[in-house]
Amino acid sequence: MDSKKVLESELEIKRLDKEDMLRLILDLDGQCREAKSIGLDFNITSIDPKEVKNIVFTGLGGSAIGADLIRSFTAQDIEIPVSVNRNYTLPNFIDKNTLVIASSYSGNTEETLSAFNIAKDKGARIIAISSNGRLEQLAHDGNIPFIKVPKGYPPRCALAFSFIPVLIVLSRLGFIDAAEVHIEEVISILGDLKKDLGPGVPIEKNISKRIALALYQRFPVIYGANDYIDIAVTRLRGQLAENSKHLSSSHVFPEMNHNEIVGWDFPKEIIHSFVVIFLRDSGDHNRIARRMDITRDILKEKGIDTIEIFSKGKGVLARMMSLVFTGDMISFYLALLNGIDPTPVDRVTFLKNELAKESV
Repeated sequence: MDSKKVLESELEIKRLDKEDMLRLILDLDGQCREAKSIGLDFNITSIDPKEVKNIVFTGLGGSAIGADLIRSFTAQDIEIPVSVNRNYTLPNFIDKNTLVIASSYSGNTEETLSAFNIAKDKGARIIAISSNGRLEQLAHDGNIPFIKVPKGYPPRCALAFSFIPVLIVLSRLGFIDAAEVHIEEVISILGDLKKDLGPGVPIEKNISKRIALALYQRFPVIYGANDYIDIAVTRLRGQLAENSKHLSSSHVFPEMNHNEIVGWDFPKEIIHSFVVIFLRDSGDHNRIARRMDITRDILKEKGIDTIEIFSKGKGVLARMMSLVFTGDMISFYLALLNGIDPTPVDRVTFLKNELAKESV
């Protein structure tokens, strides 16, 4: 079938999307509402914010993306260091004044369980968040505050549950202001975007479909600013891999201008099979915005195709999430063009099963 017809065919979408990934992506606004309620219902009395000197998230994959959203969103406002750990171990500075937020959607991510145990041994203050699994059991056994989120989602589709409850908790503890206001705008923006980017919207009016067509049988390179939008860059790369089964690369400004910009010469045999996506935001530093303009023009002069996606919304979090959602829809449509079901992640499952056979 012609590639454009694939994106406009309800029957073809249903045939390929066997596990209904589309429904999960489109329901992100509803997940945000539910996640907000979970955060508001969480009992925070066991955490004394005056004794917290730094916050460390530990998680992998979809669970870590939620942590990255919080890190980027709060970077300019929160008065204590916030970092994201993606490893079996934790930094040596972790102590009784560290708030460790251990996030594993399944509750069985072995790297997160390892880091959780280290945090416990170091006497850190801990909040655990998962849908089930070993992490929930360890939290209950240790009388550690636990945020339970709904189960049954692929981890990458549980993004709202991995960051909104924690964002609400941090706001209630006084680390950040007015989280609920930002979340309400996120819900509103996502509601508007799913009307604009859904499968019933034709290609000529649907930016996610058009970009998916531009990426089809090409190698995407994703660029964005290090402030705020770095998470949308990382999310898009991950979603192209997991949903579209499509390899891409990414970098951020201004660092990209100090190394990668020079690399756009070789290998000449494939350089023009690349397409560059710039994720742009009204809050980008003015010098970074200028760097993006210059970089885009350099690439265009070399005959490299470039695409720009502009964030929508007033608040920072809404703008970040508008790019995340637009990218999620791009990855879904590219999966259809690649002729595959977006939901299975067979190699991730295989890897976990192989590791599970071994003692840790």
